[in-house]
Amino acid sequence: MFVVSIRTAILYLLVVLTMRLMGKRQIGELQPYEFVITIMISDLASLPMQDTRLPLLQGIIPIITLLFLKTILTQIGLKFQRTRKFVDGEPCILIYKGKINYSTLKKQQLNIDELLEELRLANYFNLDEIQYAILENDGQMSILPTDYNSGKNAANAEVKLPKILISDGKINNNSLTTMNKDEKWILNLLKNHNILSIKHVLIALYDTEGKFKFQLFAEYEKEYK
Repeated sequence: MFVVSIRTAILYLLVVLTMRLMGKRQIGELQPYEFVITIMISDLASLPMQDTRLPLLQGIIPIITLLFLKTILTQIGLKFQRTRKFVDGEPCILIYKGKINYSTLKKQQLNIDELLEELRLANYFNLDEIQYAILENDGQMSILPTDYNSGKNAANAEVKLPKILISDGKINNNSLTTMNKDEKWILNLLKNHNILSIKHVLIALYDTEGKFKFQLFAEYEKEYK
């Protein structure tokens, strides 16, 4: 009995440490591959707890291996956009200007009833109240209402989906393609704001009002200090 308690305590502490190193996210916010890793870790930890005939290392080594793989995937995703899209997927627009994107809905294996249920849970009962409804990578839905800017600028009530131009010091080629722009254009745009290198930019985007906003990597550290 004492041996079982010790094994359980060791594995519990290891799982807690592993989940802590994986980052602070709720279950509903996990990416698909992170959710799979979380389930596998719980199964791997439970086996040596239940069966004392199994060496403790048979639970410890696979858990550490999964943590290592998760860390590698995360670091690769931070450096390469294509890898991030392959592993995490991309957000999908399900509704635009009150119209349902049915082809995307089918691709995501959702039906109309499920979509309307999610909208009702977010307190939206009419489609014409919605400018954008976006299915995020973690399965949650983000909604941008049509009256988002009405209080700020009644003459320009139509909201726009923010376009991310630069993220983590790298150009978002998808946004440039949709805007019919190229790398030369974005370099000139940064130059007009006295930014000499893309690598200095944490994020640059056009917001819902069509205004250009950016933040450099060093800005938060300067404000915080």
